[in-house]
Order: sequence, then structure tokens, then C-alpha cells
Amino acid sequence: MSKNNRRTPSFQVGQVVHHKRFGYRGVIVDAHNGYEGSDAVQKRVVPSSTDRNRPWYQILVHNRAIETYEAESNLEADVTKKPVNHPYVPVFFNEFENGEYSVGGVEN
Repeated sequence: MSKNNRRTPSFQVGQVVHHKRFGYRGVIVDAHNGYEGSDAVQKRVVPSSTDRNRPWYQILVHNRAIETYEAESNLEADVTKKPVNHPYVPVFFNEFENGEYSVGGVEN
């Protein structure tokens, strides 16, 4: 597949998600149409042969001061509608309403 065939991310910046395998919750701070990390990181993050042309997300993890980079196939929408406790949430977002964060300010 070429980069032109990359899929559009299903989740959006500010959306709270749940990791299917590891069970943690987090908020998306960046979304990519395909994998943008190094080959070394991909081997560490995804031991199986994940399609590099599927969406990937940078996530702030709830109740932990860490960020992760996850494939869309590992994530699902969080149904709790609760905020994420992470020290960088106020750096990225201004408001939390109806289970999602927004940047606020100027709209596109």
C-alpha cells in the first residue's frame, strides 16, 4: 500500500479511548493516518505485523504520567464519559464536556 491509501483516523483529538488489551483509558492528543515512528519503535510497540498504513494515535494515559503511541486496532471509544487525570491534559485542552475534551478558542 502506498501512503496515498492511508485510512482516515476513526477517533479524533480530544476523544477519550480505552485500550482493548491493556485496559487503560486515555485521551488522544494527536492522530496520524499511518504509522510515523521508527522501525525500531514499531518492533517494540507492535510485535506482530501491523499494517503501517492504518491510523495511529498519541495518547495521554489516565492516572499515569506517560504518553503512548497506539494503533487504532488496539483502541475503542471509552464509554465512561469521565475525564482523564494526566498532568498534560491542561497543556492540550481547555474544556471537558460530554465525555470529550476540546481545545477551545479559534475554530477552523
